[in-house]
Amino acid sequence: MIRVLLVDDQPLIRSGFRALLDIEDDIEVVAEAADGSEAVALARAHLPDIALVDIQMPVVDGIEATRRIAADPALAGVHVVILTNYGLDEYVFNALRAGAAGFLVKDIQPEDFLHAVRVAARGDALLAPSITRKLIDRYVTQPLRTGTDAGMDELTNREREAVALVAQGLSNDQVADRMVISPTTAKTHINRAMTKLRARDRAQLVVFAYESGLVAPRSP
Repeated sequence: MIRVLLVDDQPLIRSGFRALLDIEDDIEVVAEAADGSEAVALARAHLPDIALVDIQMPVVDGIEATRRIAADPALAGVHVVILTNYGLDEYVFNALRAGAAGFLVKDIQPEDFLHAVRVAARGDALLAPSITRKLIDRYVTQPLRTGTDAGMDELTNREREAVALVAQGLSNDQVADRMVISPTTAKTHINRAMTKLRARDRAQLVVFAYESGLVAPRSP
């Protein structure tokens, strides 16, 4: 059973998402929150697999709530998925930096929404290749931040290659095809790289890869 925490300051939005989730046999909504502070408290109380968190909320916004959840070792199993009305904006990238596992636009199709919840619960990549590329093209062209290359020198050549392919939006199977290895071996390289870089999840690994300069953004 996938346990979900819904976080949005608009009751109607929460009701809509809950209606979609409640009819699924393998998904359970364990709690709802109207602001980020309440979300962190409920995450600690219920330990959901997924926290669906709106970015812009009163009291504590979604980015700060994500940061608090990601920083709490007791909540290491909680995957934060950001909900936004605005698509690819600066808030989304800041949320990924804060530790979000991915993001969804609120006008997503119901079947895609349910698929995304299941994907995030498995700990797999939530960002589709097309979304990853758009995100990278728009927001990682800024100057590199200091300290973001920490751990990169610990990666083996194969791990660096795998991370670079992940940062291009490739799935594990596609990484395996490109590297001419098995999907299991590809996943091992990626998981080891995440451990060395202390990346909470695959989305954060993408951010690290670009901010460290391992992969360069495409020219506009």
